[in-house]
Amino acid sequence: MKPLLMQFLADEPHALARRNRAREFLQAQVLLALQDSGAFADWAFLGGTALRFLYRLPRYSEDLDFSLVETACDARFERHMMAVQRALSSQAYDVEVKLRTQTIVASALVKFRGLLFEIGVSPHRDEVFTIKVEIDTHPPDGAITETRLLRRFVMLNLHCYDKASLFAGKLHAVIARQYTKGRDLYDLAWYLADDSWPAPNLVQLNHALSQTGWTEAPLTSDNWRHVVAQRLESVNWTQAQQDVSPFLERQQDLAFVSKSSLSGLLDA
Repeated sequence: MKPLLMQFLADEPHALARRNRAREFLQAQVLLALQDSGAFADWAFLGGTALRFLYRLPRYSEDLDFSLVETACDARFERHMMAVQRALSSQAYDVEVKLRTQTIVASALVKFRGLLFEIGVSPHRDEVFTIKVEIDTHPPDGAITETRLLRRFVMLNLHCYDKASLFAGKLHAVIARQYTKGRDLYDLAWYLADDSWPAPNLVQLNHALSQTGWTEAPLTSDNWRHVVAQRLESVNWTQAQQDVSPFLERQQDLAFVSKSSLSGLLDA
């Protein structure tokens, strides 16, 4: 598959775009390996990369995020990630997987050695290109899942959160994250600008907030926009734009990561 990656990048002269496109190609290979290993029997795909793959979110994303569907199940995280390593090694990538499994959110770093040099992004032969995989083994209650078939470099049959649950996850990140992440705010604008997107899964959102120490009144259909608007008051907008800028397909979209744009969308 490495020749296909080189072919995919052949017409892209810009280093940052080549890096983003290469990452996305490799994310698809990781998802395929997880699918072939049987991970999606118990794992659900979520987060920004899920939005990118499932709904064409117009920004690139770094990590692959999952939740364990039934918390009584064994995530078999190490087994599935070793299957990823074998699958990618068989495609001529110099790859290793580093695991961290002693926490509620298990994680793995899929490290590609020398690939950035091969694709002309880095002058350093030994620089490592990393994709992070995480799974929440004790996710908040209330999420609804579905299965979606799509083609993104490869054919994928992904077990994932439904639209309302994906939205709830993003709202939780916006409200509860302890630092400014412009990618969250861009995604929020993208959600709010689409009138056809369903309302957030408030059952899941309130469970998630409770897990992370929320002590105020539960969020409802009447107050969640107000709570988000209050959170925007403390955002460092310069930092937010700097965070999301390298991942945007169109730099003009930075205009959506602003207090005026998001406040207008929340009030609509």
